[in-house]
Amino acid sequence: MRDQEPGRGPAERRLSTKEAAELLGVKPETVYAYVSRGQLSSRRTAGGRGSTFDAGEVEALARRNRRDSGPSQAPGAELSVRTRLTLIEEDRYYYRGADAAELAVRHSYEEVAEWLWTGRIRPGAAFTAPAPSIDAARRAVDALPAHAGPTDRLRVAAVAAAVADPLRFDLSEDAVLGTARTLIPTLVAALPTRRPGHRDGRSVAQRLWGRLSRLPAAEAPLHVLDTTLGLLVDHDLAASTLAVRVAASARAHTYAAVSAGLGVLEGPLHGAASGLAHRLLLDVLEQGSAAPVIAEELRSGRRVPGLGHRLYPGEDPRARVLFALLEDVPEAAPALAAARDIVATTARHASLHANVDLALAVLTVSCGMAASAGETVFAVARTAGWIAHALEEYGERPLRMRPSGQYVGAEPVRGVRE
Repeated sequence: MRDQEPGRGPAERRLSTKEAAELLGVKPETVYAYVSRGQLSSRRTAGGRGSTFDAGEVEALARRNRRDSGPSQAPGAELSVRTRLTLIEEDRYYYRGADAAELAVRHSYEEVAEWLWTGRIRPGAAFTAPAPSIDAARRAVDALPAHAGPTDRLRVAAVAAAVADPLRFDLSEDAVLGTARTLIPTLVAALPTRRPGHRDGRSVAQRLWGRLSRLPAAEAPLHVLDTTLGLLVDHDLAASTLAVRVAASARAHTYAAVSAGLGVLEGPLHGAASGLAHRLLLDVLEQGSAAPVIAEELRSGRRVPGLGHRLYPGEDPRARVLFALLEDVPEAAPALAAARDIVATTARHASLHANVDLALAVLTVSCGMAASAGETVFAVARTAGWIAHALEEYGERPLRMRPSGQYVGAEPVRGVRE
């Protein structure tokens, strides 16, 4: 039932959360996500047990959503691609039918990657790269300006490694898997070290640590980093993963497909979220409370980073795992408390839960890493997933990722108008 508050005319009628969700054709959780992104405003009910929404705003948003979907696409319909890799259901997700969170906690990043690639666990799996590949990648990265970001470096390293590999155009399964096991350590090795005297360890997490933090790699935070890599290996068809599949559909080699993913990841709407959450945490720690920081974010019309996820109505399972592991890292206690304060403060007006970006920010802040560290972790981790999707796409019909355009320009005419 649409409620009308005393003294207000019909133009200012209010909708309940359920009514707004029905009008928009979405779940109630998505309505609050619209609020967090500044697309809707909300008002707490008198009893404080729910929110109401301006009917005019909701109807305008519904019209925009219908217009954006286009006449040839049913409301809510999305591009779908058959895949055997990742399934997301409610508050859990699975790699090849195995609970992804359990896999990441119990197995190393390399073992999780092998499972995603082959459906088999290789105990003690390790990735190594040939010296010519590392040398080519390092020379290319060293030539970049000092202000180059992590994704810039990784993308340049991927291109350089490709040029150093004369067999890059071999798209057979064995060849692609061989590339996968050498490209990931090559990308990590090409990044500059932050810790003086850092010596690479055996695992990807150990090698990556010295390129993210100046602190020694203690066992607990290193385990969190390794688990984070495993949790982020894949997550259905994110924008960067779709770009990889399009490249692979055109039979671009593995390095080029990964480079396509890195190009999309660098976009501010995809790869920047963890850095924004990192800065938010630092502001909360400096202020001593989340309230003034959240207020300023909302006053400026910005979405509060690190909260909500379109695929999870509740808490992001990746965040849940990482928060639990970070409890065993003493240095993380202040940042964990700040993260909980952010969630509790925001929950006063929007039912949003922590996502993996906020949990990753707790790790990067508490371990003395730069704001860009989360982007680096995400890119290195997701490289394994991108290659899994490329490998899957190589087995499909070439150029199938070719949607038809819907022309909306001027009507055709004979000749040219003067």
